[in-house]
Amino acid sequence: MLEVGRIKKAHGVRGEVVVSLLTDRIERVAPGAVLYAGERPLEVVASRPHQKHHIVSFAGVATREAADALHGAALQAEPIDDDEELWVHDLIGVAVVAVDGSAVGTVESVQANPASDLLVLDGGALVPVVFVVERRDDGAVVVDLPEGLLDL
Repeated sequence: MLEVGRIKKAHGVRGEVVVSLLTDRIERVAPGAVLYAGERPLEVVASRPHQKHHIVSFAGVATREAADALHGAALQAEPIDDDEELWVHDLIGVAVVAVDGSAVGTVESVQANPASDLLVLDGGALVPVVFVVERRDDGAVVVDLPEGLLDL
């Protein structure tokens, strides 16, 4: 299960909550989607964007008190099977190569960064994920780096 959001607070008196998504996949709050607050499944009945968050109604949560009880809950969901997505746990230990085929390093970890997550390589280099252009069949990640990025 992946953490995909958090319930920030109750909204109004009809059981709606404000959800802060940790993903760009808004289908996580589409009607019919099921999220989990711990072991409790929560089916999305309705949702709408609100400022930088979403107002969400869950089945069985119909009062302000029920919504307040969910305050601060982490929302989890099953991973979406998408060949185009790169997951942090899939990147650890993966070889990184430049578009010309030269070895750049091996991913030791992924560091969160507001502008772009960073691949932390075994040699200490940091490579923004935005420079990843493809994932090869052998599992290696190909990056198109601007000249001088690794020259420190």
